[in-house]
Amino acid sequence: MNFRITLNYLQKITIGLLFLINLSCKIQAEEVEPEAYQDLTKALQNPLDVRVLDLSEQKLKALPKKIGQLKNLQELNLDANQLTTILKEIEQLKNLQELNLDANQLTTILKEIEQLKNLQVLDFGSNQITTLSQEIGQLQNLKVLFLNNNQLTTLPKEIGQLKNLQTLNLWNNQLITLPKEIAQLKNLQELYLSENQLMTLPKEIGQLEKLQELNLWNNQLITLPKEIAQLKNLQELYLSENQLMTLPKEIGQLEKLQKLYLNANQLTTIPNEIAQLQNLQVLFLSYNQFKTIPVEFGQLKNLQELNLDANQLTTIPKEIGQLQNLQTLYLRNNQFSIEEKKGFESFFQSAKFTLNKISFSELFSPYSLFG
Repeated sequence: MNFRITLNYLQKITIGLLFLINLSCKIQAEEVEPEAYQDLTKALQNPLDVRVLDLSEQKLKALPKKIGQLKNLQELNLDANQLTTILKEIEQLKNLQELNLDANQLTTILKEIEQLKNLQVLDFGSNQITTLSQEIGQLQNLKVLFLNNNQLTTLPKEIGQLKNLQTLNLWNNQLITLPKEIAQLKNLQELYLSENQLMTLPKEIGQLEKLQELNLWNNQLITLPKEIAQLKNLQELYLSENQLMTLPKEIGQLEKLQKLYLNANQLTTIPNEIAQLQNLQVLFLSYNQFKTIPVEFGQLKNLQELNLDANQLTTIPKEIGQLQNLQTLYLRNNQFSIEEKKGFESFFQSAKFTLNKISFSELFSPYSLFG
C-alpha cells in the first residue's frame, strides 16, 4: 500500500517536473524583441545595452562620432536622412547585422564598411552612388544587398565573393554589362536588374543554380544566352520592354518557371519548346508582332493568364481552346475582322476552359463569359 502511494507520488512529481521543464523551454524559445531606440542621446546613456537604433527620417546630415560606442548594436536604420558620407567610426560596430542607408545623398561607400564582418543586410538604395568599391567583397556574411536607384555603371568583380548573398537588387542604375564573377553567387535566389542599359548577359549567369527570380525588365537586351536554360530553379522571369527579336529554344528547359513576361519586345515568333513549360501559369506576350502562335501552346496545361494584347493576330489561335486551366485572356488591339469577332462567343463555348475574364479590343473591354 505504501509502495503504491510512493509510486503515485513520484509519478506526480515527475509529471510536474516535466511540465516545468517544458514551460521553461518555451519561455526561453520565445524571442524577446530588443528595445528600438529612436534617440541617439538616450541610446548613449547605456551604450552597451543598445541592440536596435532607428534614426530614420530625422533630417540628419552627419552622424556623431559617439555612435562608435554602441559596441553591441545589431540593427542601424538611417533611412531617409540627408547623409552625404559615413563616418569611419562605423567600423567600430563589429556586431552590426543590418544597416539601412536608403534614401540619403551618399555618393561613395567608405572602405571601412569591410570591417562589418557580421553584416547580413545592407541597404544603399536611392542614393547617388557611382562606384562600388572592391571592399564590398569582404562582407562574407551578407545575405541581402540593395543598391537600387543609384548611378552605377559597372560592378567590381569582387562582388562574386559574396558567397552567402541571397538577394541582390540593382534596379534602376546605368549598368551596361555584368561581370562574369556574378556566377560565383551560388546562393543567390533573387536578382533584380530592371531599368538598366544591359544589352547582353554573360553566359555564366546560367551557373546561378538557386536563382528563383530574375528581373530584367526595361533594358536593351537583343538576345538571351542559351545558358539561361541552366537556371533549373527559376520560377519568375521578367523580360518586358527589351529589344528581343528571338528567344533561344532552350528556354523550354526552365521546368519550374511559373511566370514569364515578354511584353513590349520585337518578337514575331516564339519557340515551340515553350510547350515544355508545364508549370507556367502566367504568360505575357503583349505589344509584340505575333501574327500567330505555335500549335504547341495548347500543351500549357497549367496556364491561367495569357496576354496577347497589341499584336497582329487576325484569328483567335485554336490552340487556346486547349488551355483547360485558363482563367484570364487578353486579346485587345489585334487585327481581328468583324467576321472573326462574331465567332468569338461560339469559339469560347466550345473551348475546354471556363474563363473568368476575357478582354478583347473595342468589342469587349473587358468581357466576362460563363460567370
